[in-house]
Amino acid sequence: MILHGYWRSGTSYRTRIALELKGLAYEQRGVDLRQGEQRADAYLTLNPQGLVPALEVDGAVLTQSPAILEWLEEAHPVPPLLPAAPIDRAAVRAMAAVVGCDIHPLNNLRVGKALRETFGADQAAVDAWAARWIVPGFTALEALVARHGNGWCFGAAPTLADCYLIPQIYSARRFNVPLEAFPRLLAIEAAAAAHPAFVAAHPDNQPDAG
Repeated sequence: MILHGYWRSGTSYRTRIALELKGLAYEQRGVDLRQGEQRADAYLTLNPQGLVPALEVDGAVLTQSPAILEWLEEAHPVPPLLPAAPIDRAAVRAMAAVVGCDIHPLNNLRVGKALRETFGADQAAVDAWAARWIVPGFTALEALVARHGNGWCFGAAPTLADCYLIPQIYSARRFNVPLEAFPRLLAIEAAAAAHPAFVAAHPDNQPDAG
């Protein structure tokens, strides 16, 4: 497998976490979003949307991290990143969607660029914009972890929800969002910092970091 991604991209980060949790071997090829490499013809041939990540596998190219993570779960079900019971699987997917649908799309790189270039936002304004979406999302997740968690977002082992949460906490720190109101999420962050798969997937440990 070949993972095309950007070291600091939240979607690439969540994909790396899943690959590492599954114990799968993969090659990384960096796509520097700052330099516009995602708009190069060679990359657009892989992913016409010009976003990261893209995963080459068995002669196919998978795009959109939710689809990639679901494929990983179906094709490589051990260890599982979704619980066995359908109702529990729905709960984990819902927690992941809080990040994937309601937080991350509003504070990714291209949104920040639009805020700066179109609306003249400075860094403080960009930080405030990010916090506007992160804080209510994290408030909901804190309550959901209280309901379902036991060391991780759901139960006592990492799930897809943790693959989404940890990159979003990383992003929240970049945007200077106060996190003291979310002790359960911070406890998961601490657990991830001691887990080899999450450590291997961390942006600072990627070959294209810098």
